[in-house]
Amino acid sequence: MNIKIIGVGKIKEKYLKQGIAEYAKRLSKFCKFEVVEVPDEKAPEKLSPSEMASVKQKEGERILARIKEREYVYALAIEGKQRASEEFAEELDRLATYGKSDITFVIGGSLGLSPEVMQRSDAQISFGKLTLPHQLMRLVLTEQIYRCYMINAGSPYHK
Repeated sequence: MNIKIIGVGKIKEKYLKQGIAEYAKRLSKFCKFEVVEVPDEKAPEKLSPSEMASVKQKEGERILARIKEREYVYALAIEGKQRASEEFAEELDRLATYGKSDITFVIGGSLGLSPEVMQRSDAQISFGKLTLPHQLMRLVLTEQIYRCYMINAGSPYHK
């Protein structure tokens, strides 16, 4: 199984990098795991709706350039479906069973994902209605992917 997270922007905080690296190391026993960073679009603090759409479109183009046709894509979005960890684990296991061995998760920038990225996604997933920094979301997502593997392995990690 190949798992990829595509995120907009660079992670600057050392503690987030360390956390992601720790879970990436743990995941190496189960899958090939990688995090791909695409540049965020520089924009002023206050944007008009058309400027927001332009930023999302440019970031979306960068994201889509990193997705291959065969990849099963999850878009992280507040309006996506919330899943319990057990349900998420079962879903990933089912995808692998039915030949979807390339799974990509997409985390947008501060403005979210472009309509084109949402359209390309096979599923949308939400971690709740809370707004989290997208850099922190990479760590949370990486841990949840590891948790899925541990649930599927019958490990007590999930308890």
